[in-house]
Amino acid sequence: MKLFCAALTGLLMPLAAQVYTPPSPAPAPAGPPTDTASDGGGQGQQAGSPFGEEIPLLDPAAETVTVAGVTIPLGDSRVIKARFEKYLNEPPEDSEAARQYREDIDTILDLLSPMRHASLSGQRRGKPELAEAFKLLPAAASYPGDARISSTLAESVYTALLARNDSRNLKTINEKLDQEKQSKLVAADFKARNDKAKAIREKTTKTAESEVTETLTPGTGMNSLQYADYVKRIAEIEALKKTNIVRSEAALLASKTQLQGAMIQWFMQRRFQHVLMSTRFYNQIWRDGDRALNIKENSDVSRLFSESLGTTPTISTLDSLASEAIRDSEKAIEAFHYLLERDEIHTASQRLMEAFALGEYTTPVATLAREKKRAVQGYIRDLNLLYGAMQARDYAQAKDLVDSLKAQAKDFPSAKADGAIAGYTMASALALEEAKAHLLAKDNEKASKAYMQASTIWPTNPNLVEFKSLVGSSSQLVTSRNSFDRLLSEGNYREIAKRAEEGEFILAVRGDGERTDALKQIRENLRKIEVAISKASEFSRVGSDYAAYEQLARIREEFPDDPKLGREIELLAPRVADFTKALDRADKLSSRREPQLGSAMAHYLEAQAIYPNSELAQEGIDGLLDEILPQS
Repeated sequence: MKLFCAALTGLLMPLAAQVYTPPSPAPAPAGPPTDTASDGGGQGQQAGSPFGEEIPLLDPAAETVTVAGVTIPLGDSRVIKARFEKYLNEPPEDSEAARQYREDIDTILDLLSPMRHASLSGQRRGKPELAEAFKLLPAAASYPGDARISSTLAESVYTALLARNDSRNLKTINEKLDQEKQSKLVAADFKARNDKAKAIREKTTKTAESEVTETLTPGTGMNSLQYADYVKRIAEIEALKKTNIVRSEAALLASKTQLQGAMIQWFMQRRFQHVLMSTRFYNQIWRDGDRALNIKENSDVSRLFSESLGTTPTISTLDSLASEAIRDSEKAIEAFHYLLERDEIHTASQRLMEAFALGEYTTPVATLAREKKRAVQGYIRDLNLLYGAMQARDYAQAKDLVDSLKAQAKDFPSAKADGAIAGYTMASALALEEAKAHLLAKDNEKASKAYMQASTIWPTNPNLVEFKSLVGSSSQLVTSRNSFDRLLSEGNYREIAKRAEEGEFILAVRGDGERTDALKQIRENLRKIEVAISKASEFSRVGSDYAAYEQLARIREEFPDDPKLGREIELLAPRVADFTKALDRADKLSSRREPQLGSAMAHYLEAQAIYPNSELAQEGIDGLLDEILPQS
């Protein structure tokens, strides 16, 4: 589709493109299963992962959160991870403006509460105050953390109130039309019964007898024009009444659908306090008993609720789910405080991640002290490093990190990590001993295979250097070729380029067309990546992080598996999260089975507003325009 779709897909999903593209598929080298899960990409790991699901905090396989049986998608886990890391280093939202904002929200919910008529002491406080609550929405919308959602809610409520008043006016008009209809009916009935015409008598004389013939004068009674006008007006009144009813019902349905759509959107965004406000505004505006949500059948949202609840969701359903989500978030923060006091940092970090993923905008999460967040930030950083070390099969570094994590958190679940490290280091040592035995037996081919197996299991095994010295210069060429092939099969292209610069692989590939082409392609592509990274660094140095991100996104589209490029993008992601979030939403909306082009355009425009010179946003806009207004 559009270039932006391809670029963003290259950032978020593993693709076939890489720094080196082999001429034909090559068989995987013998040895233990490898783990190819992308770091934080939300992809499932292979069955042979040496370090499977022990770290669901930073690399969850399912990018969802469940509230009372309803599963809410969180979006791309890379973005969630970047936002969580940013959250851990942010100060708490405890400024005077933030406290006033939360007070306004609580006041609005209290003014709209159906329980307002009675307090705990039994004293009546009056009925819900819709008008007073509505007046507080502009003040709430002025707080930056509100993201102007309260303003959107105010507009939806205002539209609903206008539709309700219009419905009342149309009802009054219909009542007056009914009165006019009744008067016309009475007049028509009276005229039909009592308006008699004067008779014209004609006398005819016959031989046997005489008879009198009477003839009515035309244009009177039911034959009169006035009676016909009564009938016509009655028909017009009936038509006007039906038109008013249809118009009233259409306006009511449109306003209800608008407010309901906003509720569902805020629920999916986990803006649960705004969901509660909107449901209570809805219940105060519409008192006709119609509480079912107008959701398109077989849509994603419809399946979200029907598959979880088994019934059609209602306004009360959203209200209940939002309240449950807020409560779950508060309970998670309470558990976090308790676990942190007991130095159970591993479990505390999980509870904090749950609270953030579910209730990012709730008061307990937003007001959490920075000192307590920083208490787990270092642990999470080491946990992430451990995950990367295990993925890279650097078991020496992994062992150091496991020891560090055990010292930090007494509840750290180290069994799987210790077992994987011990098992794979032992397997590498045994394979290396086997290689030494074959080397002493002068069976270079078997020695080479055993050496490749040992280095594949544990590439940073320090004993590999000792084995290389045993091989000597006579087998240097074979060893270099084997190392080149091993690194190529592992996709470790930067190590190939580094060792080629040192002159190690020059002789190994000489005379071999396929290896020579592979080395040339790898060096050229890495040079392109380094140029892009250099340009992005220059952009960041002058304060243009969005330009730097687009520079990296372009090259990432072509080389999605380069680790250095991936790290550069991850370091840049927290500073451009608002921009990437807008692009991601636009792409998802435009790529649905039934594209929401208008909403997608709005998010592309949002991204362009954040970074006016964005080529990705402009290409997305141009692509949508081509779909909306195709050229003849």
